[in-house]
Amino acid sequence: MPIFPSKADIHAPTNGQIYMTDHKQTVSTPSPTADGLADAAKKASKKGPPPVHLWDPPFCGDLDMEIRRDGTWFYLGTPIGREALVRLFSSILKLEDGKHFLVTPVEKVGIRVEDAPFIAVDFTTEGEGDAQTIRFTTNVGDVVLADADHAIRVEHSEDGEPRPYLHVRRGLEALIDRKSFYRLVDLAVTRAHEGEDWTGVVSAGSFFPILRAAEL
Repeated sequence: MPIFPSKADIHAPTNGQIYMTDHKQTVSTPSPTADGLADAAKKASKKGPPPVHLWDPPFCGDLDMEIRRDGTWFYLGTPIGREALVRLFSSILKLEDGKHFLVTPVEKVGIRVEDAPFIAVDFTTEGEGDAQTIRFTTNVGDVVLADADHAIRVEHSEDGEPRPYLHVRRGLEALIDRKSFYRLVDLAVTRAHEGEDWTGVVSAGSFFPILRAAEL
């Protein structure tokens, strides 16, 4: 039984229609659907995280799917309420040239992402000083140790509002939620960074600047 409502899923010809081209019959390839992507993600996840970085399928169009700023996934304008389904889709998410796609070994479809595709909703710490580690949990179940390969970075909007992010995997980031960011600030220390004093946090031997000390 289909997971999603029956409706045109992507903006490309569908229905397996037969066309005449130079007097030869050709059959159009059915367009990917959200149900088909979910099935492919489930199969690919049986032996661990899908190796999306090894897949380079052809682009098949854009799916009417969006990840909102708060991390909620929408399909055809309706929130996807099943957490397990959201986690499946997140496992086949890929970033290429600044755009987000859901990929399988044989197809790639574009989706919209309003900000970051994930939200870092909590973290735990171990150790102190340079031996401290900070391990984040995202809204889709990823557990990520902040380190040189999974950096914390902070942008500031025009009104000065901080936008903290964590690198999760292969260019995909998580927006660190407000409560977690305030907890990070409580852990902040001041270190020299690029010739200036910055306030930031330490994890796994790396220093992640948050704000210039002079701006405090």
